[in-house]
Amino acid sequence: MALTYASLDETTRQYMLTEFQSDIDNNNCFLSKRFNDFGNTFYVEKMPDHILNGNDDSLAEELKNNDCFKSHEERKAGAGVTMVKVPITASVTFAEGEFNRFYIRGLCLRALEENMRLEVYRARISSNPRPESEELIGSHVDPNALLQDLRDNKGIDTALGLPSGPNSGLSVKLI
Repeated sequence: MALTYASLDETTRQYMLTEFQSDIDNNNCFLSKRFNDFGNTFYVEKMPDHILNGNDDSLAEELKNNDCFKSHEERKAGAGVTMVKVPITASVTFAEGEFNRFYIRGLCLRALEENMRLEVYRARISSNPRPESEELIGSHVDPNALLQDLRDNKGIDTALGLPSGPNSGLSVKLI
């Protein structure tokens, strides 16, 4: 189920596309370690379509339907390494995380341009929310700091804690 993007409209989508294109132009696009070679190329080609016309659900579905992920991955096991199946949810986890990151980056640009503020909210209902996520809800964040944090920390937890780890369900909205 897609996140609820409170401030997603055509203007935000254009800012999102600007951020994605910047990553491509600077050869700094985050690619999942679970992608196969085809997945790496396919994602870069298709993400702009989903930014402009879709959401994290549409991206996840297209990545899954086009076999963009490896079947197995290495995992440390004690002193050695073992091969395990890539989780069936890999496309959803990746798509939700990356679409939300570009949504937030786009909103940061927009907030700076339009002199607006950003507020953290829960974009997906969670039956067992993390306490650290709950503490962030309703807080205001500096768009400059958040934008730089997300640009600097691709594919990993950010210093400011947003989006607050994989599957957190947190995002930001314009206020």
